[in-house]
Amino acid sequence: MSTGLLPIRRVLLSVSDKTGLVELAKELIHWGAELISTGGTKTTLQAAGLTTLDISEVTGFPEMLDGRVKTLHPKIHGGILAIRNNPNHVKTIQEHDIQPIDMVVCNLYPFAQVAANPKSTHEEIVENIDIGGPSMVRSAAKNHHDVAIVTDPGQYPGIVKELQATGGKTSLETREILARDAFTHTARYDQAISRFFHELEGGQFPEKMGLHFDRKQVLRYGENPHQRAAFFSDLSPAKDSLASAAVLHGKELSYNNLLDLDSALNLVREFHQTACVILKHNNPCGAALSATLDLAFRNAYEGDPLSAYGGIVGCNREVDEQTALAMSEPGRFLECILAPGFTPAALEILTTKPSWRKSVRLLATGPFSSVKPGFEFRKVDGGWLVQDRDLIQENLEQAKVASKKQPTPGQFADLQFAYTVCKHVKSNAIVVVSEGKLLGTGAGQMSRVDSVQNALKKAGEKARGAVLASDAFFPFRDGVDEAARAGITAVIQPGGSMRDADAIAAADEHGMTMIFTGIRHFRH
Repeated sequence: MSTGLLPIRRVLLSVSDKTGLVELAKELIHWGAELISTGGTKTTLQAAGLTTLDISEVTGFPEMLDGRVKTLHPKIHGGILAIRNNPNHVKTIQEHDIQPIDMVVCNLYPFAQVAANPKSTHEEIVENIDIGGPSMVRSAAKNHHDVAIVTDPGQYPGIVKELQATGGKTSLETREILARDAFTHTARYDQAISRFFHELEGGQFPEKMGLHFDRKQVLRYGENPHQRAAFFSDLSPAKDSLASAAVLHGKELSYNNLLDLDSALNLVREFHQTACVILKHNNPCGAALSATLDLAFRNAYEGDPLSAYGGIVGCNREVDEQTALAMSEPGRFLECILAPGFTPAALEILTTKPSWRKSVRLLATGPFSSVKPGFEFRKVDGGWLVQDRDLIQENLEQAKVASKKQPTPGQFADLQFAYTVCKHVKSNAIVVVSEGKLLGTGAGQMSRVDSVQNALKKAGEKARGAVLASDAFFPFRDGVDEAARAGITAVIQPGGSMRDADAIAAADEHGMTMIFTGIRHFRH
C-alpha cells in the first residue's frame, strides 16, 4: 500500500456545516485539485466564484428521491475505495471510467440538533438521518492509505497548513489521524440516532448501550496528583449544564472542582425560591432560602462557616453587587461560584476586591431550565451501573403524618427544604434545618445514629426548635431519641423500617412531629 505524501488531484465536498468551506476549497484549487460537490455545497462554492463539478456530472444520474440518493454510486465509491497500487483495482476503475478521489470533505446532516429541537416533527428528524454521508466517510476512512477524509471544519486549518508545507499533498500520518476521527464521527452520529429511537420506546434500558462523549478539557490531574483526568461532555449537553457553562474568571478547574460544582448545580436548581448552597467534598455544608440572594448567601455561609471556608457556591439567581460584597467580606474564601450569571458590578467586585480574586472560578450557566429525565452512569470493574436520575420531588401535602402531633406551617416549609437538601447528601444522610437555613449535616457515616450525632454537633444550640431530615428510615429509635435531646421538634423520613412503630413511639413520647414520605433518597 502507498505510504508517505500523496498529491490531492480530485476532491469530493458534501457538507451540512459550511463553516470555512470556501477558504478550504480555494486552497485546494490553488494546488491544482478538481472539485466535485453536491446540492447546497455546490451552490455555496459557485456563489464564491469557484468552479466545481456537480455530482450528477460524475455519476451520470441526477440526485433523486428528494436528495436521498446522490452519492451512492460506483463512480463515487469506486473512486474512493480503489487501492492505488493494486493493479486489479486500477484496471477495474479504468475499465469503468472511474476517476480516483483523493480527498473527501464531508460532515453530516445535523441530526442531533434537529432531534433536540422540540419543534421538530418526527418526519423532519428522520429525514436528517444521513445515509450517503456516512457511507462516503467510512469508505474514505477505510482507504486512508490513499484518501484523506475531512469531517470537521476544525480540521481545515491543519489541512491547509500541511498543503502549504508539502506543495498540495497529505501525509500518511495525517490521513491516519483523520481516519480515526472519521470513525469516531460516524460512531457518535449513529449513537445519537440510536438514542432517539430508544427514547421513542419510553427510555427503557436497551439490551446494548454505547457511550460517546466529546473531550472538553484535559485536567491537571484527577482526585489526586498521581491520577490522570479529563472532562468529557455529552454530544449535545443542555445549555444550563456544567459542560456548557462559561468560565468567566479564575484558575483552571480541577477534577474535584467539577465534581463539587455538579453537585452544587443539581442541588440549587431544585429550588424555585431564591437559594444559595455551599458544598465541600461533594456534600452541602451550607444552604438557605431567602427573599434576596445576598441574604441567602449569608445564611448559607453562617450555617457552618468553618466548613464553608474554601467551599463551592451555587446560586439559582444572577449574582448581584450586594451578593458579591457579602461573598468577598474579610475572612471568607471561596473556590468557585456558579450562577445563571453575574452583573457587571458583581464581576468587578469578585475579580478585584477579595484577596483570593485571582484564583476564584466564576461560572455562568445561563437561565436554569427544568431537568429532563435521563440516565446516570457509574463505572465499576468490568462494566457500568446505569440508573434513572433521582429527579422525583415529593409533595408533602400527600405525605403521611405518622405522629400524633401535626406540623406547623413553619415546620412544614422547613421539612420540605430539609428533605430536598438531604437528597443531595452522601448516605447515611441527616440534615438539620431552621427557618430555611441548613444548620448541620451528617454525611457518609456507616451508622445512621452517628450521622444524627454529627449533624446535631454541627448545629449546636441552634438545633433547639429546628427540624431534621433523614434520607432513609431509622432502623432503631436511637436516632429519634438523640434528635429529641438536642431540641429537634420535627422529623421527616421515608419510613419503611420493620421498627417504624418504635420511631413513631419515640416521636410521640418526646412531643415531636414525624412525617413519612414513602420515598428513599440514598446517594452513594
